[in-house]
Amino acid sequence: MNIPSWLIIGAVTILVALAGNLLSSRDRRWFKRLRRPQWLTFEPAIPFIWIFVFICGAWSAYLVWEATASWFLMAFYLLVEVLIIAYTPVMCKLRSLKVGTIIGGTGFFFGLWLAITVLPISGRATLLLLPYLVWSPIGTYVTWQMMRLNPADS
Repeated sequence: MNIPSWLIIGAVTILVALAGNLLSSRDRRWFKRLRRPQWLTFEPAIPFIWIFVFICGAWSAYLVWEATASWFLMAFYLLVEVLIIAYTPVMCKLRSLKVGTIIGGTGFFFGLWLAITVLPISGRATLLLLPYLVWSPIGTYVTWQMMRLNPADS
């Protein structure tokens, strides 16, 4: 039985993304009580933005896999996704917006490194990483702003 690569990549993406939702009610309460910047009017759209980012990332990984069959590059994609997903549970478990800011920034730089790495392989795969490269700094900036509004939780 030969399972299509797009199905495996999609399944791994979904499984890793679901792991980021393993938060206790205490973790969720901590995060919900934090003050947010007044200009953060788009918070209800954030889950949909992340869904779009993950779909684009998985599609990018599929294009790269079809072009190279490189396990190294798939591990690189997985590392970037794990960094993205680690943001919420690690920040909430440690009750530290600073940790969230550091993880967000680190994820961006690894995502940028990934995009530069896959550029010679597939321009389309690189373009599909752009939503993450645009959104990640916005999310990191929001977290940084929240640090300033919630100094006890920095």
